[in-house]
Formats: sequence, C-alpha cells, structure tokens
Amino acid sequence: MAFSGGDNQSGGPMADINVTPLVDVMLVLLIIFMITAPLMSHKIQVRLPETRLDTPPVDTQGTPITIAIKENGEIYWNDQPVQRSLLESQLAVEAQKKPQPRVDIRADRTTRYRLVSEVVKTAKDVGIAKVGFVITPER
Repeated sequence: MAFSGGDNQSGGPMADINVTPLVDVMLVLLIIFMITAPLMSHKIQVRLPETRLDTPPVDTQGTPITIAIKENGEIYWNDQPVQRSLLESQLAVEAQKKPQPRVDIRADRTTRYRLVSEVVKTAKDVGIAKVGFVITPER
C-alpha cells in the first residue's frame, strides 16, 4: 500500500487508484482491435443465382416423379397410392432410365421428418441423382 507524504499529513493510506496498468491494457486492446477489425470486415464477393417463383422452371428431363407423403405415412406415386415395399423397386426402375427423371417430394406440413427422410434415403440408395422438395410460395 502506498503512503502519501505531501498533502495528507496524517500518514494514512492513499486513496488514489493507480491507472497506469489500466491504460496500458486499454492501449494494447485498442491496437489489437485496430489490426483485426479490417480483417473481419473483408467480404468475399459471391454471385448467387437469381430466380422467380412465378415462372415455371425449364423442364429438360421430361416429367418429374412426384412422391407425396401424408401425415399418417401413406405414400403416393404421381397421386397413385403405393406400398412402401414397392416404392424402392419403382425408384430403382426409374434410376436406370437415361436421362434420369427428377423426383419431387411433397409432404404435409405436419408429416414427421422421419418419414420424409426415409423416402429421401431410399431414393438416394437406389441411385436417384436429383431429389427435390415441393413447397408453396409465400403470398
């Protein structure tokens, strides 16, 4: 503890705070931030694709296959009911075609993700290259 010898004649402890270490730390932090701030604001220019939802996409591979999944687990192949066991064989037949058709998956809003994931995994396992999801655009 520092004792004063000038103003305070009582010889008690000095109540002033030594701010020199605080100023040193603040200057070091200021220098660090001055060096790192330009590095953090460096932006990489990326050109994102642009699309409009009101125009239909150009269909280059024929008609897509639409698989609909209802909340209760029922699966429909182009609006026709299909058993889960037959789904894999139908997808395998479609995977052999040249050019391979696109598979679009429609699901109810309340369908469990597990059901959708199983259908996507089945499609990928048999060799379907393009699997997409059908959504309704915002109004």
